[in-house]
Amino acid sequence: MTKAGRAALWAAAIIGAAALAAWLFQRPIGMWLFERAAERNIGRDTFADLPDGLHAGLCGTGSPLPSHERAASCTVVIAGKAMFVVDAGEGAARNIALMGLPNGRIKAMFLTHFHSDHIDGMGPMMLLRWTASGNTAPLPVYGPTGVENVIAGFNAAYALDNGYRTAHHGEAITPPAAAGAVAMPFATPGAPTIVYDADGLRVTAFAVDHRPVQPSVGYRFDYKGRSLVVSGDTAASKSLESASKGADLLIHEALNPAMVRTLVANLDKAGRKQTAQIMRDILDYHASPAQAADSARVAGVRMLVLSHVVPSMPSPYLNAAFLGEADDRFDGPIIVGEDGQYFSLPAGSDAIERGSWF
Repeated sequence: MTKAGRAALWAAAIIGAAALAAWLFQRPIGMWLFERAAERNIGRDTFADLPDGLHAGLCGTGSPLPSHERAASCTVVIAGKAMFVVDAGEGAARNIALMGLPNGRIKAMFLTHFHSDHIDGMGPMMLLRWTASGNTAPLPVYGPTGVENVIAGFNAAYALDNGYRTAHHGEAITPPAAAGAVAMPFATPGAPTIVYDADGLRVTAFAVDHRPVQPSVGYRFDYKGRSLVVSGDTAASKSLESASKGADLLIHEALNPAMVRTLVANLDKAGRKQTAQIMRDILDYHASPAQAADSARVAGVRMLVLSHVVPSMPSPYLNAAFLGEADDRFDGPIIVGEDGQYFSLPAGSDAIERGSWF
């Protein structure tokens, strides 16, 4: 055998031995990695690192359009150590958990309107809030008139499952009295109306223009001198600009019309006429990034965050194209929101700190 042949045999033997060692140790190495990950993730406490103040986390920045990167509409608001949720789109409960914010700590939910992509994640959120959380009452869900029907439907859909879980885990872990949710309806406000006021947090609801979807509202949160606004779905709305006056942070929905028209043209070309028409229809009841920037300027807010991003941006490299003229309309920072991002407004400060909880 030649020298080269012997070298090749030695190389093959070494590779084979390495592969055998990897196979033999794969199970204990895998278990060690799993144990370390479990220790790190289960022991994580996002609340421990938060200063007293008002904080917002983006648990869903998407829309009904499917996206790997974005869950449907959801915003977490933390006032002090109390956690609230605005809307509960598909995937929101998963993201809340991944952000290190236990669903069991949700004190109340606020719904802006009853489009499916703002409510279809409520089932998992209600379940995770209930199981092994120590809560003794159902999740309060605030919303305009009609929220009673939504909550009744979810409670009915989950009634059998709730019974199974109590039978399996016992009433100490899954008490029947704490399952599901309870509706907290309010009339669609003609003027900004306080719908929640406790422990230093004031939540004000205001009507927005999402016609033909009515009722539809946004919410302003005020806590210890800091404030943030969640628009819900809306076209450009004077009522939102008025309710947002002087807020630190405006989280506003945004749709890029040029990009949506590009989708329409390609859907037409592909023969998908029905979906193309749906995309045309959404153009007139959402705000563009430029319109959101105009509202931020008129309201005098300090930072604008765009959520309910349509179409979904799969990469930050597309953000400039999505914003279009928005940067020319508002002098403050404009952020194209991404799932997992957070914004902290510490009490006694004018700072806005941001990062990611993923």
